[in-house]
Amino acid sequence: MKIASVVGARPNFIKLAPLSKEIRKHFDEIIIHTGQHYDYEMDRVFFEQLRIPEPDYHLGVGSGTHGYQTGEMVKRIEKVLMDEKPDLVIVYGDTNTTLAGALASVKLHIPLAHVEAGLRCYDKRIPEEINRVLTDHCSDLLFCPTERAVENLKKEGITEGVYLTGDVMVDAVKQNITIAERVSTVLNDLNVKPKDYYLVTVHRAENTDNMNRLRNIVDALCEVNGNVIFPCHPRTEKALKKFGLWDKLKRNVNVIKPVGYLDMLVLEKNAKKIITDSGGVQKEAYIFKVPCITLRDRTEWIETVEDGWNILVGANKDMIINAIDDFKPKGKTYTHKFGDGKASEKIMKILLKALL
Repeated sequence: MKIASVVGARPNFIKLAPLSKEIRKHFDEIIIHTGQHYDYEMDRVFFEQLRIPEPDYHLGVGSGTHGYQTGEMVKRIEKVLMDEKPDLVIVYGDTNTTLAGALASVKLHIPLAHVEAGLRCYDKRIPEEINRVLTDHCSDLLFCPTERAVENLKKEGITEGVYLTGDVMVDAVKQNITIAERVSTVLNDLNVKPKDYYLVTVHRAENTDNMNRLRNIVDALCEVNGNVIFPCHPRTEKALKKFGLWDKLKRNVNVIKPVGYLDMLVLEKNAKKIITDSGGVQKEAYIFKVPCITLRDRTEWIETVEDGWNILVGANKDMIINAIDDFKPKGKTYTHKFGDGKASEKIMKILLKALL
């Protein structure tokens, strides 16, 4: 039997890596890469470091508006699915690739599985939220990372085919952190010591496409008393230059190119605090017990906030600065809320039962 995994962006690759290993023990797998991310630092390095098999199809969609990008992906994925006739399609996370894979599959009546189903931040202004909701309502098998995700689906009337498996990103962290600490030289390369720097990532459209929000974030970062390391997403760099913020940021912050997964794990684990708008980075900060300051008004990973290790500051300059200076986690981290690092194995058992 044949399974098609549809991926195209950095978060998809990380989720694919542990599950692909399990899939290939029992099924034929084809990997369809939409090309949503295509820079080496956002694409190839993940396949190399995580030892993901080469994509069987690279669709080369590239950048564009949400509508153009998603539409092109649906057209090109559909053609591959019609040629390959897989028994199941798997999509991952909440990117435009995720939604495109879901739409192409459901229109062709091919069973669909969603890894990381049920997440909600309840803000439909955020493109990822639309992608999550629509993908979940298209899916036949919904693999939820948390109990809250299961409850979210239940509120929307989705109870069939829903499974609490834990989070495959926990699998990825556990499988790779030891390797990362052995091979990564990123701390030496940047001449920083553990717990002596702040780590920043910004990439979500709600921040990069809004000049006022992006300016507030930059102004706050430029006032930080300490070393700030900012691996800069290509889209974020483009927005910073468009809004005239690039030179100011570069004068005050250590802006570097995006880093590979192994280097990122090391940077996260050793950061004094993490400032981010990334869902995955929020969760990894929690796993590593690093205080997280989230540049969003809402988050789908509410557990990290409830347990006192994550604080939402939006793009409010004063709140960002105050959190960098004063935010201290309260309580413990309960990493079991995201699973035991065996989500991929649990998903595989469900797939075997469903398909065989």
